[in-house]
Amino acid sequence: MQVLLQCVVSGILLGGLYAIIGIGLSIVFGIMKLTNIAHGTLMILSSFFIMVIVNNFIPNVFLAILVAIVLMVIVAFLFQKFLVNAVIDKGDEPALLVTFGVSICVQNILEIFFASNPQSLSATNKFAGGNIIETKLFSVPGSYFIDFVVAVIVIVALSIIMKRTDIGRAIRATSDNKRAAELMGVNTKVMFVVTMGIAMATATIAGYLVGSTFVFYSYSGSGYLIIAFGVVVIGGMGSLFGTLIGGILLGLVQLLGANFFGTGWQALTGYVFMLIILAVLPNGILGSGKRS
Repeated sequence: MQVLLQCVVSGILLGGLYAIIGIGLSIVFGIMKLTNIAHGTLMILSSFFIMVIVNNFIPNVFLAILVAIVLMVIVAFLFQKFLVNAVIDKGDEPALLVTFGVSICVQNILEIFFASNPQSLSATNKFAGGNIIETKLFSVPGSYFIDFVVAVIVIVALSIIMKRTDIGRAIRATSDNKRAAELMGVNTKVMFVVTMGIAMATATIAGYLVGSTFVFYSYSGSGYLIIAFGVVVIGGMGSLFGTLIGGILLGLVQLLGANFFGTGWQALTGYVFMLIILAVLPNGILGSGKRS
């Protein structure tokens, strides 16, 4: 029973990290109806940005994260303004191919500069490594707990921004009815740029959490893209709190699968669960077309 409880608690906390990995992908799809294939690679790019900044320029990790967020927002502006916006009105396929091409280019650039060597930001995180939260019933890595708390804070903050600010209402109007939003004076192309900027800001936070919790490589982005897909498909594309639920469920099912069937089954059980959810709820748990 204690082992089972350990898996449940660890799975829920790991799900928080999964949720923040997927939240940027969910936002972009919910607003632009675009599946950003480059999301995972751009998230890992932010991990490398933070690593380089901390090691060479700004030892303070919080300042380094802020600088990395600024850099990633600039990347988002260039990416959306000059690439995605140029083709987004021509159908789904051109924009999808653009994101795929950007993913390949960024991954190869990272490979040139950093090769395939393992990298880590754990030295910047006092909760990583041997820091364990222990109780009589279970013990979990401190980094997992921090990841979960940060994920909840980010998702709640995004929900407030989307519901209670002018920019959030403009973004939601763009998502609900692009033509009607334009008739009301909303520049939808600008809203797309803002949306991508928000998504990349959250991806930067996720990039730090991933880098301080696990080892990462120049090619790690594709693996995290698959996790992001799983999270948003389970929770519902475009739903903020659905993404959190999806992340928790995916992390929980994966660790329970590893406990009952062995570690080799961890990923498989998660994606079998995703297929079951799709069969029963094709739009995901909270993917009824409304954002939460």
